[in-house]
Amino acid sequence: MSVNGKQVKEIINSIAAVISENKDYLTKLDADIGDGDHGLNLDRGFTAVREKLKEEDESDIGNILRVVGVTLLSKVGGASGSLYGTAFMKAAVSVKGKNAVDVNDFLIMLKDALSEIKVRGKANMGDKTMVDSMELAVNSLENSLNQKLNTVEALKNAKDEAFKGVNSTKSIRARKGRASYLGEKSIGHQDPGAVSSYLMLNVIYEEVRKLAANCY
Repeated sequence: MSVNGKQVKEIINSIAAVISENKDYLTKLDADIGDGDHGLNLDRGFTAVREKLKEEDESDIGNILRVVGVTLLSKVGGASGSLYGTAFMKAAVSVKGKNAVDVNDFLIMLKDALSEIKVRGKANMGDKTMVDSMELAVNSLENSLNQKLNTVEALKNAKDEAFKGVNSTKSIRARKGRASYLGEKSIGHQDPGAVSSYLMLNVIYEEVRKLAANCY
């Protein structure tokens, strides 16, 4: 199945709603080991995204994602704004000019976004960052597509693996960002970036699942 530009905008709006619903939770997670602003910053950024997308044409999904990235960069402070903003902008490149995308396109977008996050954040698996959830999701999605699973099954597996990554960050000593200053005291806490990236992947799964169900 494929998703058109209008549906992509609806998915992004759903992501914004979920971030808003979880802003206090994400901020609490960040307050435990970081600056305490992750949820509030992301909510401000995605609120601006929702407003900005009202004006955007739906024929170019690459441009939609670029606008999301640019808006997050300009509205979200701290590392999360830079990482998520550039990730969306990088993902936009591979689907520039496309009016519909499928799960294979999404894998490419997710790979490109993860690559950009790892370069910009200088982070790898095991550093207690969003990479710990995103890389598992990317690997899972690629494996599922290689096994010829359908889109919904593949996205479910990916978001489930991302959740495992979130839980794994509890036992990891932070090696990046402000959390790294806590040393051993960072152990026992989930990484807020890993949680927010999981929330986004879960929204994508849920929205695509609904779209697929309506096709039958």
